[in-house]
Amino acid sequence: MNPALVLLASSLLASVAAQSEDHHDMGWVNGYRQSFNFQCPHGEVLVAVRSYYSEADGMDRLWSFECQPTPEGLGEPSDCWWDDINRGGMEWTSTCTRNGLVAGVQSKYFESVLDREWQFYCCYYKRRCPYSCMKTSDVPEHYREEGEMVIPSYGFFIRGAQSTFSGVLRDRQWKYILCRMTDFDCEFENL
Repeated sequence: MNPALVLLASSLLASVAAQSEDHHDMGWVNGYRQSFNFQCPHGEVLVAVRSYYSEADGMDRLWSFECQPTPEGLGEPSDCWWDDINRGGMEWTSTCTRNGLVAGVQSKYFESVLDREWQFYCCYYKRRCPYSCMKTSDVPEHYREEGEMVIPSYGFFIRGAQSTFSGVLRDRQWKYILCRMTDFDCEFENL
């Protein structure tokens, strides 16, 4: 057998083995099929979401979140609350009420549907209003893949998400709702 091919094959196998173990050191907030409650520190909002799917570990995902302080001009949050909740196995669209920004997530796993219920922790910043809102593409791009969403540009904030559930594949895809916030107080609510 060609020694170069043996070397190439063994380095590829080592690379694949290292990639499959990569997901263990990501600072996950949950174990498979476990509930979690994640909140950013006061004055910070969610800026990144990462998840890793495993069929072998119960058709569930591990989750990791990152927070960042809001710009000084936005001020301090004057109120925070847990917003709408979805039921496992259902499609879900949720945007923080009262023009809030997402500052946390909680989730509970339900064995009966092999899915989770979700709820966002939202914070209100004075009377600022969202504008230039958009939805991300699907995260993950395909069911059962690793998913990652990082705010694409400073000045955008997560206001909510739309999520679809595949009853066949027992997994979710997400489209995050991202918006800018005005630099001035405005009179509109629930945009």
